[in-house]
Amino acid sequence: MTVQLNHTIVRCSDKHASASFYADILGLPQPTAFGPFIVVQVDNDVSLDFADDHGEPHPQHYAFLVSEQEFDAIHARIRERGITWWADPAHKVEGEINTNDGGRGLYWDDPDGHRLEIITVPYGG
Repeated sequence: MTVQLNHTIVRCSDKHASASFYADILGLPQPTAFGPFIVVQVDNDVSLDFADDHGEPHPQHYAFLVSEQEFDAIHARIRERGITWWADPAHKVEGEINTNDGGRGLYWDDPDGHRLEIITVPYGG
């Protein structure tokens, strides 16, 4: 048997707004309700289950591996919404894209301060 990540709970202040933010920015299907969660399904059978009743959000890091075309589309949506992005996780190089590991990557924050990342090549190339 292989071990696979199935889902993770994303603590947020408004589960509907947060789930919609992720789905819209990432170009994913609209969120669905499952029990107390609002769920965003990503393409590798992993879901982000948004919860606004699990206590205060504590910023986490969520990284998404995307194709070159998806990167361009997500970057365009970030720019269209006036969201600040960085080339680095420390948020020191604003408005630039990194080319680490032979691909492209960038970071931005969601409304609750979770640090989001898109990369076109996994770490280590």
